[in-house]
Amino acid sequence: MRFTDTVIAGASLLAACCGVWLLHDGTAPGVPPQPSAAEAHGSATATAPVATTASAERDAPALPAARPDRIRIPSIGVDAPLMGLGLTPSGSLDVPPAAARNLAGWYEAGTAPGETGTAVVAGHVDNREGPAVFYALGALHKGARVDVSRRDGTVARFSVDAVEVYDARDFPDEKVYGAAPRPELRVITCGGGYSERTGYQGNVVVFAHLTGAA
Repeated sequence: MRFTDTVIAGASLLAACCGVWLLHDGTAPGVPPQPSAAEAHGSATATAPVATTASAERDAPALPAARPDRIRIPSIGVDAPLMGLGLTPSGSLDVPPAAARNLAGWYEAGTAPGETGTAVVAGHVDNREGPAVFYALGALHKGARVDVSRRDGTVARFSVDAVEVYDARDFPDEKVYGAAPRPELRVITCGGGYSERTGYQGNVVVFAHLTGAA
């Protein structure tokens, strides 16, 4: 199943959105960082200096298909292995085991990171033990680097185009999961408003495109 053939259901990460750490541990310091309006698509400026060069922002040629092994986002301290994810019976994207705090997953029936199209990586924001792999995802800025190591020995290097947060009831399936004419990446976790009764109310989504390979 490819993203040119289907769109994942928008309730994709509700399983990762319960906020179990915040409910379980009364000493929790608060909800994870959320992206500002300045980091959204169409915003003229970002809230922090863009840590990239003009040449690094240019599109890079697509890479051959190769299974990804690891994702690194240096500016927020992410360095995590990747597991394959499928779909739940309802057609939404599955998530990694909640107990694995430093583990992310990629939709393995779709586009591999670096290929032409939309690759999707997802991970938990927290679990009962505390912050998980993508706790700080909402703190990313435009121009930040995302590296995906692949089994063919290459590293697909992406530059962040936007960071947005959506309410689960208004999740834009096509915008997030739809096919792309160039190699793009989405990194997704839970976010938005938080309720002790229902947990997180939406998702933080990072939009990025391929700018190089190593």
